Amino acid sequence: MSYPVPLKSAQAEIEIKKSRFIAFADYVASREAAMKRLAELKTEFPDARHHCWAYLLGDPNCASNAGMGDDGEPSGTAGKPILNVLQHKGVGDVFIGVVRYFGGIKLGAGGLTRAYGQAAQAVMAELEIKSFEALVSLELSCDFALEQFIRHHLDLMKGQITQIDYSDRVTLKLSLPEAHQDELTRLLVAHGVVFKINHRDVK
Repeated sequence: MSYPVPLKSAQAEIEIKKSRFIAFADYVASREAAMKRLAELKTEFPDARHHCWAYLLGDPNCASNAGMGDDGEPSGTAGKPILNVLQHKGVGDVFIGVVRYFGGIKLGAGGLTRAYGQAAQAVMAELEIKSFEALVSLELSCDFALEQFIRHHLDLMKGQITQIDYSDRVTLKLSLPEAHQDELTRLLVAHGVVFKINHRDVK
């Protein structure tokens, strides 16, 4: 499983009828991280009228979690258009916060929806991305005779050995792309190798 995620933070600003919309895009791995970033924006721009936001977690083609907030704007005019942009950009694990300084001219519901959508589009246009790949870590114990066999297949699966210990048996800690997990575990089971899956990570 791999998909694009933000490489680093991005910022963009648009002005509509004297209202300033300052948009920020950041990598977030959880709702907690998204809320932390929102709190930072509120601290950084305490005099702004609104701090609206949306986030999308996981693979953008089947996101595991999403959220949004209007922060006092009419319901559905801020968080929803921001999230709508995220859902069409094909980037995962991303947060967008849009800070608005009111310019004295009301935009109306349609105007707000367009403004927040445009701000989100503007910051996504500035966002640099990288490829995310889920990794899985395993620990196993095997006979010496199987070590080279496991090394060979791990290399084919683009995995790596992260730790190795020799005693009466060989103990290996491995990391490999999650996409190859089932293939490797079937191979280990077929050869009677005892193993356990420790955790998933990313790169």
